[in-house]
Amino acid sequence: MLLPKRSKYRKVQRGRMKGKATRGNFVSNGEYGLVALEPAWITSNQIEAARIAMTRYIKRGGQVWIKIFPDKPITEKPAETRMGSGKGSPEYWVSVVKPGRVLFEIAGVEKDLAFEALRLASNKLPIRCKCVSKQEMGGEQE
Repeated sequence: MLLPKRSKYRKVQRGRMKGKATRGNFVSNGEYGLVALEPAWITSNQIEAARIAMTRYIKRGGQVWIKIFPDKPITEKPAETRMGSGKGSPEYWVSVVKPGRVLFEIAGVEKDLAFEALRLASNKLPIRCKCVSKQEMGGEQE
């Protein structure tokens, strides 16, 4: 499970996910990528589940890059707690993902195998995604 070694603040505000991704929106390392089509918080457990699904399908061949990192702590109050008495304690970590963000990249395997592995990974995520190749995204790079 991914989480930061240390962070400046224990608790952060929720924030907003408006607009498209301006960074990490093109395939940089691998040959094929998985691009988010919706804004969402993706938890470290979901990232790990997607990674395992991909690596199992390609039978640990090729190379996989995880292009997102969960660096936002999400707090939760205990069950059956009355209103007030401050903010809850950090429970899990999420990565803020905007549309257009490349989540995973893969290289070293043929296209149909890579796209199926990315499709299986996208099934583990709470948002709609699309599989792209580096050549397709060549024109979109800004």
